[in-house]
Amino acid sequence: MELTSRPFTLELRHRFTLASGSRTTTPVVLVELRHDGHTGYGEASLPPYLGESQASVAAFLSNIDFTKYPDPFRLETILADIDALAPGNHAAKAALDIALHDLVGKLVGRPWYDLWGFDPAKTPYTTFTIGMDTPEIIRQKVAEAAEFKMLKIKLGGANDRQLIEIIREVTDQPICVDANQGWTDKHFALDFTHWLAERDTLFVEQPMPKTMIDDMAWLTERSPLPTIADEAVQRLPDVVKAVGVYHGINIKLMKCTGMREAHKMVTLARALGLKILLGCMTETSCAISAAAHLSPMADWADLDGALLIRNDLFDGANIIDGKITLTDAPGIGASLKRDQGSGIRMRDEG
Repeated sequence: MELTSRPFTLELRHRFTLASGSRTTTPVVLVELRHDGHTGYGEASLPPYLGESQASVAAFLSNIDFTKYPDPFRLETILADIDALAPGNHAAKAALDIALHDLVGKLVGRPWYDLWGFDPAKTPYTTFTIGMDTPEIIRQKVAEAAEFKMLKIKLGGANDRQLIEIIREVTDQPICVDANQGWTDKHFALDFTHWLAERDTLFVEQPMPKTMIDDMAWLTERSPLPTIADEAVQRLPDVVKAVGVYHGINIKLMKCTGMREAHKMVTLARALGLKILLGCMTETSCAISAAAHLSPMADWADLDGALLIRNDLFDGANIIDGKITLTDAPGIGASLKRDQGSGIRMRDEG
């Protein structure tokens, strides 16, 4: 197998604002893994909070020697070896995992939902994310999201109630709330979840800091809405720790090192009775398509990352009337757009 990669910068359609800051771009690293006439595509998305960069991904990838693996079907061995190379580097590992899954799927000529035995007709609707902004831009974003059946609202700031009230002035679509660890008082959090429940809210994601475990368990026991762990659950060992503290977990490929571990997290969460939200970063349709193959097993999905950018390089899983729609293309079902040439290695930046 032969590996190549290159950095790329995603341009966001709107400034993306959280309680911790805002940005207009997201750096990514795109990879190709070639074997026996087939090419697998992968992606590492690198928002600031992950603590990775294009340089760190390049350094990690430089340690990989795929030529020592003559059989790409040995997924467990290859990905375990990659994971053991260095701690962290979750997005870099996810890029390789996605590319390897894409390659193997293409070698056997089957999409991954087939290989996993999932029904593509059972994909959920995805939310569309509305970041913090001015009232005028909030209304504009909601109007742009008219086809979606659910909205995801970023909270955790000083004007959370105002944001919800603005949205409720212009739409009655169900909403999902992500506080990004922004609420530090459990009594305030409980009062606010009751207020949100009266405004057609489906769940509250990471309402309190991940370190406030006892307070979070207290809130979950009393909350009228499901509580979903995001920052508190990164990888497989964290799933068990979420039981009794949250009602469910948010699984993201960039957090958990890719499709292989995400599949294991889905299986374990289901066995433990936890709800599943399948999430993403701002990503191209490469990584979004990879995650979409797991979506038939999710209670909710937040796979709008490619819709938030202007310069998606890939075609892949589609969102039709707000619903995730998988194709029967082999692998992850993502392909470079025609104007991108025959491969990402031919179009390096800089």
